[in-house]
Formats: sequence, structure tokens, C-alpha cells
Amino acid sequence: MDLNAKFGKLHRLFDDNFIEYTSYVIKERAIPDINDGLKPVQRRILQTLYNMDDGRFQKVANVVGDAMKLHPHGDASIYAALVNVANKEFLIERQGNFGNIYTGDGASAARYIECRLSPLSKETLFNPDLTEYVDSYDGRMKEPVTLPAKIPILLLHGAEGIAVGMATKIMPHNFKELLQAQKKILKGKQFVIYPDFQKGGKLDVSGYEDGNGRLKCRATIEEKNDKTIVIKEIPYNTTTQSIIDSVEKAARAGKIKIQSINDYTAEEVEIEIKLARGIYSKDTIKALYAFSDCEVNISPNLTLLKDNNPTTMSVEEVLRYNTDKLVQDLEKELTIDLSRYKDKLHAKLLEQIFIEERIYKDIEECKTYKDVLNTVEKGIEPFLDMLEREVTRDDIERLLEIRIKRISRYDINKHQKEVKGIKKSIKEVEAYLKDMVAYTINYIDGLLKKHGRFHPRRTIIETFQEVEARAVALSNLTVGYHRESGLFGHQVPKSEDDIGFPCSEYDKVLLIHKNGQYKVVNVEEKMFIGHDLLWAGKVEDKILFNMIYRDGSQNISYIKRFYTPKFILGKEYQLFPKHKNSIIQFLQTGNEIRARVNFVPAARAKTNSMRVYMDDYLVKNPTAIGKRISNRVVRRITELTGKVSEQDKEAQPIPGLFDKDAKADT
Repeated sequence: MDLNAKFGKLHRLFDDNFIEYTSYVIKERAIPDINDGLKPVQRRILQTLYNMDDGRFQKVANVVGDAMKLHPHGDASIYAALVNVANKEFLIERQGNFGNIYTGDGASAARYIECRLSPLSKETLFNPDLTEYVDSYDGRMKEPVTLPAKIPILLLHGAEGIAVGMATKIMPHNFKELLQAQKKILKGKQFVIYPDFQKGGKLDVSGYEDGNGRLKCRATIEEKNDKTIVIKEIPYNTTTQSIIDSVEKAARAGKIKIQSINDYTAEEVEIEIKLARGIYSKDTIKALYAFSDCEVNISPNLTLLKDNNPTTMSVEEVLRYNTDKLVQDLEKELTIDLSRYKDKLHAKLLEQIFIEERIYKDIEECKTYKDVLNTVEKGIEPFLDMLEREVTRDDIERLLEIRIKRISRYDINKHQKEVKGIKKSIKEVEAYLKDMVAYTINYIDGLLKKHGRFHPRRTIIETFQEVEARAVALSNLTVGYHRESGLFGHQVPKSEDDIGFPCSEYDKVLLIHKNGQYKVVNVEEKMFIGHDLLWAGKVEDKILFNMIYRDGSQNISYIKRFYTPKFILGKEYQLFPKHKNSIIQFLQTGNEIRARVNFVPAARAKTNSMRVYMDDYLVKNPTAIGKRISNRVVRRITELTGKVSEQDKEAQPIPGLFDKDAKADT
């Protein structure tokens, strides 16, 4: 065999084995079935509890041991799945320490805790007449393909699983709301249903797409006072420990400031946060949503098994499928009940004829069993019109099994009362079968009346106001600029006459150089930006810049005003045409800015200076040329300070950005 043939054979071997493994993981481990909403291990645990059920609690260790007869994996996976189902509080009743879903604490060892089927699961999950069974993995027992569930467990429990090439993340929903939605389906009405989480919290469903899309879940946080806040409910898939860890991480990063955090959670969540001096509850709550797990994003993915194939559906599609299946299963149950009632009635009427007409006496003279059978058959013939169906050999043999003691104590009135009751039951079942929709609605109403009060909605549906991390971030970084080295960043110590200002890690910084070049950068630890930085500050909307610059090509100065320029992060821009002699001569922000412009002395000039009121000039685009100040060369520009009534006082030099005497270049 050549190398190519060997490689092809090996390739096919890998392909076949991988496909087999993939199929096994998808169908036997990770993805739940739409019919009963269970994964195989959960189904086997519930079937084991049903087989063991005697009304009393069973040791979890014993349940796990018996479940291993059906589940071809270790006891650890069975134990974990049992605890998970029990903690959802629908199908399995618990006794002992099953852990804490709020804190994330694990359950006690299997030998110390007990469980049994809940009344809800006994009522809605099991019916051997409707269940298809197959051999277990070793062929010694029978296990159900799916359970005939009469409640939408898939949407009630939710599910998470990762298979090969796919995953599922199905949200849990409220018991009462699911059943009420099923009633609306049966009545032909529209419905809307949203997830409901055991841990409560708040839920924003604006991005939800009926089982898919995106959800935002928040903790419920209360202000105890200005300096103390308490977390009372936590988001889906978090624990109090994960919340505390995320808060402490944010505090270490300087995003929030706290004095202490304590977990007092027991039956209910209670995480108390005391705030640092100068920090108040209202602002901290917003910061917690922005920087900790007090707000989490959830991406639901409703992938399930339908007809033994993985598919993605919506909540409405799943619920409609489960509702149609409920109607079919109830109809099958009624049909089976009707058949049994009729068989029972047939047997009662035969017994009545056999005893009241004294047919049993006619067999006293028969010498063979065949003669006995024929005699009974002939004795019944005149009364066939009273019966529900034809008389079979099995019917006659059952009559012959009646003991003399029972015949002697036969009570005609009691018997007729029983026959009447059976006939009444038959009429009721036949009436139900004529209107299965009404019967199903009544069945759902019965479940709601019996179990609904135990399952109130816990999660509040709200629309969240977006918390921008930048808006609530603490200005815990001090950005510095060192002119001699040309370095800029929050790890750069500034010189006495250089730039330095507080900001947060989310801020963007605008840098303007003397040559009119500007760009916007993120806050970095250290970065080289050059030695000619003129102005730097946090990017904010509507910062008003007042600027006088010299056009080097003409040696003429222009004045212009503009708001914070638009930018692409990291891209360099020019505020005026680039030239080796073009520079910014004056730059200040805000309104009511005044300056004195000094010109190079001229022999015929009446004055060598002028006052400039920046508010007199229009605000234009940052790239505009601006208004020419004069045809003369500007020598120096000084800012005028103080009130307008003091204009005649000697103008002071500009309190410079870098130069102590604030002299502009000439």
C-alpha cells in the first residue's frame, strides 16, 4: 500500500471517529431535547428517582449509585447534575445542605443529603403508557427516550451547554407566566414572555430577540445612607463572591473608592459597601454598574434538539411546540383512560350476567374444560346486547376464575352503583375528547391553582439608562508633560512650568503643538510627543479655543475662534497651513478673553499696539484661515486681565503655558 492510500485511510478513520464523537456530545451530553427540556443525565436522574420513589427522602448517594445503572459516566457528573436540578426548586425536593446559589458555596457530600421527586414532577413528568423506552447502555435496564413532560421544562429551567461546534444558553422563565402564555396560545391570543432569574435583579430586554439577542442584567442596589450602599439581589450567573471580587478589583484599579465591603448573605443576598471619605452613594452606584459585575451582559442562544437534530428556535416556537405536545399527550391519556373504563365496564357487566343469571350453575354438570367454556359462552349469548364489545375466550376464563366466596357475597346494589360510576366516567372522558382545547386549559388552570403561588416573578423588567464608564470614572490619574524629554503620560512627572492635569483612563487627550499640529490620543503611561507642546487637555464637547497665529509665508498674524475639533484617534491634523515659520502666538480657552497685541514699531504709526476682544470674532471651523489682525508684524501678545473698567492699567504678560514671562515669539 502506497503512502497516499495509507494517508487516505487514516484521514477517513479520523473523520468517522470525529463525527461519531461530535454526534455523541451533542445528543447525549450538552444539548437538551425540546420534548422534555432535559439533558440525558437529568432525565436518567429523574427516572431513577421515579423508580425508587416510596414517598420518603432518599440518600443522594443511593440515587447517584442507582442512576449509574443508566448513565455511562462517573458519579461526580451525576451528583453535580442532581444538585443543579434540585437547586432550581421545581422537580426535586431537597433535604440537607445543597449549597447556596447566591454565594456559590457547594453542597455537602452525597452521603449527607437527601432528595425525592417533588409533587409537581410526579404530576407532570411520568406516564409509562406514553413513554418510549430503550435499552440502557449495558442492556440490563430500560430508560426513557424522553419523558412525557406536561410543563415546558426547557424554558422553565433554562440550560447551558457546550458541544462540538455549537453551544446553547437558554434563559429560565417564570412558571406562572409560561403556563399563562400556553393558555393564550390555546385561545389564539398573542403573548410576550421574558426571562425570570432565581437570583432576582433587574433585566433590560430592549435587545432581546425572543430567546436570542442580548440582555442586560443588573443587581438591585439600595442606598442605606449617603456613605453606605447594600446589594440586595445579584445578576444571573454571578455569585456574591464574584460580585465582591469585581468590586475589589475596580477599587484596586482606582475606578471606585470604598472603605470596606462585607458579605452578610444567608437566605437572602446582603452585600454591604461602606464608602471612602468624600465619596457618596449616588455616584458610586453608577460606577458599580459600569466597572463591576453588578451589571452583566447576557447573550442567549436557544439551541436544542428537535427530531434528534440540533436547531435554533425562538421562545415562542418552543412554547407553541410544547403546547401542541401537551394537547396530544392529554388526548392520548384520555383515549387510554377511555379504553380502560370500557374494558372495566365490559368486565363488570360480564360478571353481573354470570352471577345474576346463575350461569355458573350450568357448568356443574360439565365434564371437560372445553364443555365448561362452551356452556358459559352459550349462557352469555342472550345478553350480548348489554355488553360493550364481543366476548373473547380471555373474558370467559376470567369469569371462571371468580371464587365461590365472592359469588356468595355478591351485592347487586353495590355492583350496579359501580357500573353506574364507570358509565359516568366514560361519558366525562368522551366529553373531554370532543373539546381538547378546553380540557387542556382546565388542566393548566389546575396546575396554576396548585403550584403557581410558590413561583412569583423575581426579576424586574426595566429599561436601563446607559452608564458610560467615562462619565462615572474617577479622575485618578495625573497626566504630566516633561518638556526636556518630550514625554507625556500618567507615569511622567511634570516639571514645575509644564502641563499636568487629572483625568481617568477612559479620557481622550487633545494635544496642540506650537506649529499648529494637533491630535487626540488615549491616556498612556508614557509616550513621546516632542518638545514643542503648547496645550493639552481632556477632550470635551464645545471647548471654545481663542487663537492668534502667524502665517509664516506672509509674516502676518490671524485671529480665529473654534470649538473642539473633530478627530480620528491618533491622526495628525493642522490648524493652519504648515510652514516652517508658522506658529501659534496666543491660545486660550473660554469666553471673555482679551489681549493686547504689540506690533513691531513703525516710524509713521500712531500706535504700536491694539486691544483685541475675542468675543467680537465669529466662531468658525478649526480649519478656517481666520481674521487678519493687521498688515503689520506682530511682535508680542499679552493677555489682559481684570475688569473692563481697568483696561487702562498696564497690561500684564500672558500667564504663559510654559514660559514664566509668557513672551511670544517675534
